[in-house]
Amino acid sequence: MAYGCLALSMSLVGGYVALSKPLVAAFPVLLLAWLRFGIAALAMPHWLKRSPDEPPMTTRTRWLVFLESFLGNFLFSICMLFGVSLTSAVSAGVIMASIPACVAVASWLFLRERITVRIGLAIACAAIGIGLLALSPSASHAPASTAAASTSTSMPWLGNLLVFCAVLCETAYAVIGKSLTGRLGPKRIASLINLWGFVLSMPFGIWFALQFDFTAVRFGTWALLVAYALAASIWTVWLWMTGLRHVPAAQAGVFAVLLPVSAALVGVLVLGESLSSPQLVAFVVALIGVVLATWPGRRT
Repeated sequence: MAYGCLALSMSLVGGYVALSKPLVAAFPVLLLAWLRFGIAALAMPHWLKRSPDEPPMTTRTRWLVFLESFLGNFLFSICMLFGVSLTSAVSAGVIMASIPACVAVASWLFLRERITVRIGLAIACAAIGIGLLALSPSASHAPASTAAASTSTSMPWLGNLLVFCAVLCETAYAVIGKSLTGRLGPKRIASLINLWGFVLSMPFGIWFALQFDFTAVRFGTWALLVAYALAASIWTVWLWMTGLRHVPAAQAGVFAVLLPVSAALVGVLVLGESLSSPQLVAFVVALIGVVLATWPGRRT
């Protein structure tokens, strides 16, 4: 059940990373982030209530909740949204495949978790997949109708750099989340960090909202925004925290390879991007890493 929650969470993250490209074309990034947090806040006020078996939050726990939201929620959203607006969904997925190795190193440094040989091999598979993708020729081609419009505004190097910053934010999200799961329930963590995200993005959101023409946004874009908000702030966070309660952070980080896989699939199937043979091989290698990480160990 824990493995299933982690896998589904990362698959959903990859899906909304790719689908955010049409959204950043319709909304300013900071306004989009504020709307995302606001829509999710309206959907889960009942999750803010403390359960009877949950201890009161200490000062340290409150700071961890703030950092979880600021790094893993607010900054991740900003870096990811700006990043995918400047690069392709497939390229973003390639860079985000480095999350497992980053999480493993951070969990060893900060949580003192031991990295077993099998988990090390799983992380190596993720790294090999990244290498194959990096060496393969770029295979993301925008549809002909949008290629000319995107040429003048696309800055792949800056977009890739911002996506890598999102990787670092996601690493902090996994490590801090592991500490929080021993203190708070998954639903309360999701609601609290979303509320902090809403507060942090409010000044920027209001400023852009006062200048934005909301009547120009199509109904389909609004529907996509609602689905994005629910997936990014509720479903993925709850699934991740639920699985993280029962799995070491380094092992859970291996499931992040499903993020680039789902991002690339959405880019290919929905956004009209293409996928080369080396990229396909890289994704297979990455999935072998997931199998290694989740293969049942011997009982002693």
